[in-house]
Amino acid sequence: MKKRALVSVSDKQGIVPFVQQLVDMGVEVISTGGTKRELEKAGVDVIGIEDVTGFPEMMDGRVKTLHPNIHGGLLGVRENEEHMSALKQQGIGLIDFVIVNLYPFQSTIENPDSTFDDAIENIDIGGPSMIRSAAKNHNDVAIIVDSADYDVVLQELKEFDGELPNQRKRKLAAKAFRHTAAYDALIGEYLTKQVGEDAPEKMTITYNLKQMLRYGENPHQLAAFYERPLGNPTSIAHAKQLHGKELSYNNINDADAALAVIRDFHSPVVAAIKHMNPCGVGFGESLVDAYTKAYEADPMSIFGGVIATNQEVDEETALKMKEIFLEIIIAPSFSDEALEVLTQKKNIRLLTVNLATNQMTEQRITTVSGGALMQETDTLSYEDVEVTIPTDRKPSDRELEQIKLAWKVVKHVKSNAIVLAKEDQTIGIGAGQMNRVGAAKIAIEQAGDKADGCVMASDAFFPMSDTVETAGKAGIRAIIQPGGSKRDQESIDMANEYGIAMVFTGVRHFKH
Repeated sequence: MKKRALVSVSDKQGIVPFVQQLVDMGVEVISTGGTKRELEKAGVDVIGIEDVTGFPEMMDGRVKTLHPNIHGGLLGVRENEEHMSALKQQGIGLIDFVIVNLYPFQSTIENPDSTFDDAIENIDIGGPSMIRSAAKNHNDVAIIVDSADYDVVLQELKEFDGELPNQRKRKLAAKAFRHTAAYDALIGEYLTKQVGEDAPEKMTITYNLKQMLRYGENPHQLAAFYERPLGNPTSIAHAKQLHGKELSYNNINDADAALAVIRDFHSPVVAAIKHMNPCGVGFGESLVDAYTKAYEADPMSIFGGVIATNQEVDEETALKMKEIFLEIIIAPSFSDEALEVLTQKKNIRLLTVNLATNQMTEQRITTVSGGALMQETDTLSYEDVEVTIPTDRKPSDRELEQIKLAWKVVKHVKSNAIVLAKEDQTIGIGAGQMNRVGAAKIAIEQAGDKADGCVMASDAFFPMSDTVETAGKAGIRAIIQPGGSKRDQESIDMANEYGIAMVFTGVRHFKH
């Protein structure tokens, strides 16, 4: 019996030569709408869908393949005598191949000029139905939803005398169900946002494979990098790599952390990241000034780190960056001269990210064993809060500037977190400690003599006055913290004792 293929694709890349080779193998082709016209234009013999269903397309094409003559041909199990008898009785022919991809829903909603009605019209109904029918009956029907599979399907058809191996058909079916699941997830996400659901009863999101990674955090762990459709355009997932080795799992995490820091600033800033924590952040009138301050903040930890900046990297800064080993440099762009300098280092990764586009507020999803946690991204900045100053001494204008910088940085440091800043640079960072005094001592020790006269930022309140006392003994002159402890007054009194100005924000920045 002559085999038949049903072809209906929105993405027509490679479809004509693929279908022509199927025809050359003796396969009869049924097609619809624009796909049919494309194939006929190329001289491929095609049977119209209405010739199979005996029913015209209707409702602007909403109803054309939802018909027993189609789905019967897809779902009939060849080894089931009852199925075969029913199909014969109704005059329904079998369909052996389905080549279908879906209406371009994603590209429709990506278009800023598209309307809600446009989105709804690009929700495919017949396509997913055919895909699911074929995939369910994959022992008998080959379902092909991805043009990347055209060549391997043709190769195996030739190799196995016109029959695809069961293992290949099962792989295609698995991909088909992933295809429709991802499509429905995107539609569900879009409609959920439209109706303002913040925490729906089911979380249905989808990601596309961006690249396989050499390994995960450690060489014995399998890892891959996935990109979220319609995700944040200013993210590492949308970065363009200009030079260097492939990114590793740890590189991507560090790069993500670096971008998070620089997004909070508009003037020239350089953030150096090590193990997802800032190790040095510098600010300046020029990029080279900002980089110098970031480097001097912690010359030891920056070695082998990830650098991000919100400015184009120029030759002068590139020459300084070249002096040490850096894993990655991320910037909006690199001058030609800077590229010439930095590409002399074979392995350094140079990435560009379009920081001019608007940052999206994304949900942050973290997996735990057996589940996942979802929360909004912490985008709260100093300008969003109403501060109070409970101490006798108020911060000077210069101290206030440094306090703001330190508070913006401490948000990106693992809790418990303390950041010391002075003269437009971080000078000490205490990250991820089990108690706040321990974090403060690490930051103060790192700062050394520079601690005298600096400012301190804490990601959460002081449960006791001991951290303030430690700060006072080190010569710290101003502190910014959320406040809200039952024992705030003890911290205020201790600050007054040392002449420290203290600012309460009313907002904490835990980062686990």
